[in-house]
Amino acid sequence: MFRTVVIENLWPQIEGGKYPVKRVPGEEVSVYADIFKEGHDIVSAVVKWRAAGAKKWNEAPMRPIGEDRWSGCFPAGPVGFTEWTIEAWGDTYLSWLDEIGKKVRGGAAALPVETAEGAALIRAAAERAGRGAAGKTASRCLLAHAETVAAAPDPASLLAAGSAPELVALLAKWPDRSFAVTHQPVQKVRVDRQAAAFAAWYEFFPRSAEGRADRGSTFRECLGRVQNAKAMGFDVIYFPPIHPIGITARKGANNALTCKPGEPGVPYAIGGPAGGHCAVEPELGTLDDFEWLLREVRARGMEVALDFALNCSPDHPYVKEHPEWFFHRPDGTIKYAENPPKKYEDVYPLDYHNAGWKALWEELRDVLLFWAERGVRIFRVDNPHTKPVAFWEWVIAEVQAKFPDVIFLSEAFTRPKMMQVLAKVGFTQSYTYFTWRNTRAELEEYFTELTHSPMREYFRPNLFPNTPDILPHYLQEGGRPAFMIRAVLAATLSGVYGIYSGFELCENAALPGREEYLDSEKYQYKGRDWDAPGNIKPLVTRLNAIRRENASLHQTNNLAFFPSDNPAILCYRKWSHDLMNQVLAIVTTDFRSPQSGWIDVPTGDLGLTPESSYQVEDLLTGEVFTWRGARNYVSLDPGARVAHLLRLRR
Repeated sequence: MFRTVVIENLWPQIEGGKYPVKRVPGEEVSVYADIFKEGHDIVSAVVKWRAAGAKKWNEAPMRPIGEDRWSGCFPAGPVGFTEWTIEAWGDTYLSWLDEIGKKVRGGAAALPVETAEGAALIRAAAERAGRGAAGKTASRCLLAHAETVAAAPDPASLLAAGSAPELVALLAKWPDRSFAVTHQPVQKVRVDRQAAAFAAWYEFFPRSAEGRADRGSTFRECLGRVQNAKAMGFDVIYFPPIHPIGITARKGANNALTCKPGEPGVPYAIGGPAGGHCAVEPELGTLDDFEWLLREVRARGMEVALDFALNCSPDHPYVKEHPEWFFHRPDGTIKYAENPPKKYEDVYPLDYHNAGWKALWEELRDVLLFWAERGVRIFRVDNPHTKPVAFWEWVIAEVQAKFPDVIFLSEAFTRPKMMQVLAKVGFTQSYTYFTWRNTRAELEEYFTELTHSPMREYFRPNLFPNTPDILPHYLQEGGRPAFMIRAVLAATLSGVYGIYSGFELCENAALPGREEYLDSEKYQYKGRDWDAPGNIKPLVTRLNAIRRENASLHQTNNLAFFPSDNPAILCYRKWSHDLMNQVLAIVTTDFRSPQSGWIDVPTGDLGLTPESSYQVEDLLTGEVFTWRGARNYVSLDPGARVAHLLRLRR
């Protein structure tokens, strides 16, 4: 059968449909396509969708929006994959009705042949409806309409009878699809659970849970830190590697090549006498202790994310059992990791292209499955951009085939195209350049790209203003006001964000000239007063409460910037799907000096007239302001108020 309708240029479509777009259950998928047919026939089209593996398709009508472009939408299905496609056909009845309208307007005196054609088309629809028990009543109704059309005494009456709303609706439900065309191949949507799109992460090293400088904490001593994170409103506890730490070439404080007695080593140098990636560091406890902690975290309505770091210390069991999995020097010794000028003498990188690569890949998949079987459903992946993209595409699919609810976060601070392809091949969330975007212009440009380019369909940003590896100059120089500014931005620009512990204490002591922490807890036990003066825990707690209470902050792509006459004041709007919840964020990017200016509120987008008087409530302070029209004055001070988060009051 040749195609009678052309369907092309589908959207959303990543790399021609090679990769799926991403949604969460129930989230709308808006689709577009060019749909047309030869001649002057009227075309009808539907978007069809179903959960992958289901037999029955759901349908929703599409509508033309001009220049043969059509649009439609459907809700994403359950966690896993939702399939969708478009079906279109030349609509014989609507084409007939269009022809009758033209002839009536042209002054036709009688249309006996056309009258018979219309009645026949309606009777054929009645026959189609009558084939199923659910359509018996519709069939009888259609037959009655057919008689009315057949008895029409003149062209005007014929047009009126044929245009009856009930008749048109019934014919839309039982159209003639004899020559319908369905687009192939079927498109896919990767549907992840809600935590993929809305979550607040809190990262801490389990050995630092009690904040002691003289010794490390254990899994069973982590509950205080977990409870404190819950009190601040976080729902994901993220642990750096919890596996045995190597002894050989163990690093000391501040990355010293010599490790002094009692120093704990770097958790990213994985593997020792106690085992490898499926074991836990003995100083933290046992596997049973970890599973106990998992249960305690879940009991508090939270979950644990584990670091999946594919590093092996010289003491990792793989080194003896599978030396072929590593890179070798000409003299036969195994190469340690380097990223010049950085050297990682305590880590051996894996060779994913070695002769036994298949066994290596399967082993690493089994590591992920080992932890997933114990209840871990989120993995933050360390440096995925240094491993083959094909490996990630394969291993993520393998794990999610067994555990569809697993979330993968890509920690790839690298070239844009590599960050993007990792998201395309399966990573659920991605680290971003937010860490280094500080000015209003930088933030507007970057987040416009993230939310208004094709990246919005597959790249979910997880905003971390700091990490154990990165202490940005902005935080080093700006102190407490800078931490407050970055907290507001991270919590409101994206549905997913996180902080690394110490951020709430405004820790910003750095190695000279470096974006790295001085006395980093990667290399030593970290002494802390978790309630130290000057902390911003109340602000973080309030931000997380605001996020939970406002549907407009539960997603990322509903973001639009609006103008301010001050280049140091950033303004943006977030809104819920039903527009009943709308938040205006007005944030200073200057941690040094007070800033003020006039902003241009998008009153039209808010459903207001340019002359409207309306109230906005500052969610940070509870203050209520009455504004009028679009142009309003704001004043911000890094020492007192770094932002307004204004909810439009109805």
